[in-house]
Amino acid sequence: MAELYRVLEAGKIGIFESPTGTGKSLSLICGALSWLRDFEQKKHQEEARLLETGTVSLSDGQEQPLSLSSSCTETPDTLRPVGEPDWVTQFVQKKEERDLVDRLKEEQVRRKKREERLQQIRHNAQLKYAAKRMRQEEEEMERVLHLSREVLAAGAGAEPREQLAGEEDLVLAEYESDEEKGAASGVDEDEDDPEEEHVTKIYYCSRTHSQLAQFVHEVQRSPFGKDTRLVSLGSRQNLCINEDVKTLGSAQLMNDRCMEMQRSKHEKSRAEEEKPKRRRQERRATCPFYGYEQLQLLRDQVLVGVKDIEQLVALGKEARACPYYGSRSAIPAAQLVVLPYQMLLHAATRQAAGIRLQGQVVLIDEAHNLIDTITGIHSAEVSGSQLCQAHSQLLQYMERYGKRLKAKNLMYIKQILYLLEKFVTVLGGNIKQNPNTQSLSETGTELKTINDFLFESQIDNINLFKVRRYCERSMVSRKLFGFTERYGTVLAPSKEQPKLAGFQHFLQSLQPTVTQTSVTPVEEGEARVPRPASPLMHIESFLAALTTANQDGRVILSRQGSLSQSSLKFLLLNPAVHFAQVVKECRAVVIAGGTMQPVSDFREQLLACAGVEAERVVEFSCGHVIPPDNILPLVICSGPSSQQLEFTYQKRELPQMMDETGRILCNLCTVVPGGVVCFFPSYEYQRQVYAHWDKSGLLARLAVRKKIFQEPKRANQVEQVLMEYSRCIKCCGQAGGTVTGALLLSVVGGKMSEGINFSDNLGRCVVMVGMPYPNIKSPELQEKMAYLDQTLPRGPGQPPPGKALVENLCMKAVNQSIGRAIRHQKDFASIVLLDQRYARPPILGKLPAWIRDRVEVKATFGPAFAAMRKFHREKSVPS
Repeated sequence: MAELYRVLEAGKIGIFESPTGTGKSLSLICGALSWLRDFEQKKHQEEARLLETGTVSLSDGQEQPLSLSSSCTETPDTLRPVGEPDWVTQFVQKKEERDLVDRLKEEQVRRKKREERLQQIRHNAQLKYAAKRMRQEEEEMERVLHLSREVLAAGAGAEPREQLAGEEDLVLAEYESDEEKGAASGVDEDEDDPEEEHVTKIYYCSRTHSQLAQFVHEVQRSPFGKDTRLVSLGSRQNLCINEDVKTLGSAQLMNDRCMEMQRSKHEKSRAEEEKPKRRRQERRATCPFYGYEQLQLLRDQVLVGVKDIEQLVALGKEARACPYYGSRSAIPAAQLVVLPYQMLLHAATRQAAGIRLQGQVVLIDEAHNLIDTITGIHSAEVSGSQLCQAHSQLLQYMERYGKRLKAKNLMYIKQILYLLEKFVTVLGGNIKQNPNTQSLSETGTELKTINDFLFESQIDNINLFKVRRYCERSMVSRKLFGFTERYGTVLAPSKEQPKLAGFQHFLQSLQPTVTQTSVTPVEEGEARVPRPASPLMHIESFLAALTTANQDGRVILSRQGSLSQSSLKFLLLNPAVHFAQVVKECRAVVIAGGTMQPVSDFREQLLACAGVEAERVVEFSCGHVIPPDNILPLVICSGPSSQQLEFTYQKRELPQMMDETGRILCNLCTVVPGGVVCFFPSYEYQRQVYAHWDKSGLLARLAVRKKIFQEPKRANQVEQVLMEYSRCIKCCGQAGGTVTGALLLSVVGGKMSEGINFSDNLGRCVVMVGMPYPNIKSPELQEKMAYLDQTLPRGPGQPPPGKALVENLCMKAVNQSIGRAIRHQKDFASIVLLDQRYARPPILGKLPAWIRDRVEVKATFGPAFAAMRKFHREKSVPS
């Protein structure tokens, strides 16, 4: 906590490692919030001094406070042009001093108002119920007015309507300019309350919503639980309370429907101010939970007490206000913002959520796979069938609405169509033919630089930055999705659209699962079948990726048997380009995790490449809280029959190697009580070993001592397997008998190797079979290795950066897997590494310190087995 406090105070970048069970979350909470409390107190004292004197003293050489308000970036000591008269300099300086004092006064008034408002809500529940009653009355009045309009409309009789009437929502608005300004249509969804300044805050990120909920519960239990203004952020899938939107299922569909409802609400409010051009315009649904007063009340209720996602949703339902937007509106005044780290690491998502990092603190927990996460977020892949489908849908859209689109829209749509055609051509296909039946003459994988790909595709003359900006602002993919959702896969041919007739069979073949095609708009009230998101949305992310600097990424052309199975993939080689903005804007960044070793990846690939000076980086590694004799880590170099253990790709499939592994496990299962978790390098190798043991009879020998479970490939079966595994160990412990527990055969990097808690009897022994090196023949890995060899310096006596990457990826996976055991202070377990390569000093050096310092290397199996028997016999005796 003290080290964390110093890192935040000095504005450093911290890499913190603290094993599971050592109180990492609570240490982060207490250390960070203690610093924030002291920082706010100092800031308020400085403000009071400035307001009391009415001037800012800069002549004594004292540095201006870093951030009196984190959103204020101007300072009175701005550099003046050389030769400017003294009286001008003094006048400007005095004006800036007055402006700063005025800003401080305004901020103080805002803060006082906010505190009074929150106090009122905290102590006066009647306000909440009065506001709720008022909203219900307004909704009832709206329903009555809506019914009366329908009755009047029905009495007036149906008026003749032109063919495209009622489709205004599908037609692209006029695209005015390519310059950096607001979009021609749509809603600015990250508009903040103009009265709110962003106070200095801490952004806490973790990998999953369950980890975030656990952190929030820790905050609630901490000494800071009652006084901290905390906001939990999540996706619409987690926070939406509109049943019509939730039933869509897909995240992209929910996002689109939500945005459409917002636009409807804004258009409705504009229509009430202006006289509409068309009296009979098709009404679209608006969201009843998206109202200004409702969201303001929910925002204040969110800030009053610490709440997790589930509590936030329950509060939103009670207040009939949207938790998704209510939580976002609370960000400026919050002291602690809890969010998934994908939301913080992606610049566009960050901007859309209203997150401002300037002068703020970021804590990234569970950060062991941070580099992979950044790479994954900014990589993109599109298949041949998606390219063909997007081209066909967009062509239909242009044919139907071409006469109503302005020239700029038509120009960009034609450019997108051209890009899609060229992408299919570079894969070796034809955009006009069915991708499922198109066989490619050339197959295989090819890697290209971004520039080479653009030249080969013949699209180097297209300004992708402008196309990307057009897609973002015009929301063409959303319009296209609405078009295909309304009319199904294809449109019925009409006199006005003879060209569309030829696309019907072609489009049906692209979606073979669709048995019936809708040729008329879906009637309101009909059950909507969830459809996949528009293929153009995937392609937009690929286009955005192509605007990356040439040296920082590669394009992989994967040509399979048919065009539909072939794909284009963008691979990000330099994740630091996206992390650089975070470390540049933030006051301090802390990267924390239970197993951060080896940390060289973070230092070199992420921080050094992002321009962070080595002096700014602080490393802190915490030992475990368990007594030294509660863990027995062993490296076993040979088995019971003296077979040398080296599970290389060439040797691991040998029958004698698989037999030796089985014999080792049979021996270990006789002395280890409870649960044994055995990790294999891959699903395929686990399947081979299991089949071999079944055939040789080793499986039956293992089953005498332990009931055998296998990690399922399907994620929805994991919970069931874990429950049965746990139940078996509990029953065996109570019943006695020859079966003493269970053996779980798992896979490194699989569903059991991360985020699963094998505490106490669930994991008395963890066995690692071989070293899980990544596939060295993978084109992506080879390109990444080559990139690191070219860009990173090679230290004296160190392996090339590319080779170090492979070793680090392997050992990160090992550390994550063996970290499943030993989850609290009184826990104990043995860790067995089956491969003589683990005995090498460079490999041992990449293990977590609390394991590395206690590792025993056993050249033969006899001493290893004796140590295991002694350890578990002593630990199993009740104290």
